[in-house]
Amino acid sequence: MIDIRTILAEKGLDAGAQNWQKRFGQVSSNDVERALSESAGYYSLKKLLALISPAAEDYLEEMAQSAQQLTIQRFGRTIRLYAPLYLSSYCINSCRYCGFNRINECERTRLTVEQAVGEAELLADEGFTDILLVSSEDREFINTDYLAELAGKLREKFSSVSIEIYQGSGAEYAKLFAAGIEGVTLYQETYDRKAYRYYHPAGPKSDYDSRLLCPDGIAAAGMREVGLGVLLGLTDWRVEILAIAEHAHYLMKRYWQSHVSFSFPRLRPASDVNDSQFRYLVGDKNLAQMIMAMRLCFADAGLVLSTRENAKLRDHLIKLGITRISAGSRTSPGGYSGRTNAVEQFEIDDNRSPAQVAAMIKKQGFKPVWKDWDRAFTIDY
Repeated sequence: MIDIRTILAEKGLDAGAQNWQKRFGQVSSNDVERALSESAGYYSLKKLLALISPAAEDYLEEMAQSAQQLTIQRFGRTIRLYAPLYLSSYCINSCRYCGFNRINECERTRLTVEQAVGEAELLADEGFTDILLVSSEDREFINTDYLAELAGKLREKFSSVSIEIYQGSGAEYAKLFAAGIEGVTLYQETYDRKAYRYYHPAGPKSDYDSRLLCPDGIAAAGMREVGLGVLLGLTDWRVEILAIAEHAHYLMKRYWQSHVSFSFPRLRPASDVNDSQFRYLVGDKNLAQMIMAMRLCFADAGLVLSTRENAKLRDHLIKLGITRISAGSRTSPGGYSGRTNAVEQFEIDDNRSPAQVAAMIKKQGFKPVWKDWDRAFTIDY
């Protein structure tokens, strides 16, 4: 079976957006209506092309109704709550959009396993049993032994432990899976090779192909969930969504035992990051459009929304296909206990407490789920 590099290259989704931008401009209202008439939840590149085109902006209400109906059909009226736990802000990469960039002269910190457990206990006290361990590329400290030890300690209080860290090897993921880690999120950031080189000028993360092939290793290791995402604002979002959809479709066919989810992070202000370099910022309407389009093409995929977005927008978006949402997030190690003034990876935009977010979910007619529904779940009525 050909790998994802060949698929993207053959379809021109990893180099240059002009051809695709022309095709988006050629999509008619008839094309959009035809896409909406197809079976909801079924993926084809042609269908997604129509649903994320400029022409589809006139059909957002129809898309919203179909996306909400399909999501309720597949997931019920539930929204799964999770919390990120940052472990280190030391990094050996030079990503131009990140507050942890290695050239950023700022205060940094690392959490010992014991300190991380202490932070996690604060999250458990808030009601969370779904935790996401996040780290910069700090392999000398945050290595697989560290993560395996931490996961072993967290499994007593958390029904689901997943990670969002640097790319690893298949053997590393297998070790972490055996230790109790069930899911891995890894953003490609951008599928455009030229843009990727610009935004990742140095460090291990600068290897585009290594990162692109990493989800294969994650799924092959048996992880229950493989999370994909692009950092919206680096390049043309429409082309990026086509690329990530092709990546997901490839993984779903090859690794049927793993569940694929999508995240939709937009650029946020970060320490010592020059905002003038970003020419492709995504507006609220288009963010909603892509979320609905992905739901209508991937019926069973998890759709994740973080506290990067403001409260009002998150209140609206959870009705359009979102299945998992963070709450009360802190993006610096030690942020929950307030023990550090270390730099944040980026600024969050929804500062509500977990209890306030749960109340909002109920007000919207949904039920906040604090535990992983595949193992044992409780719902706060």
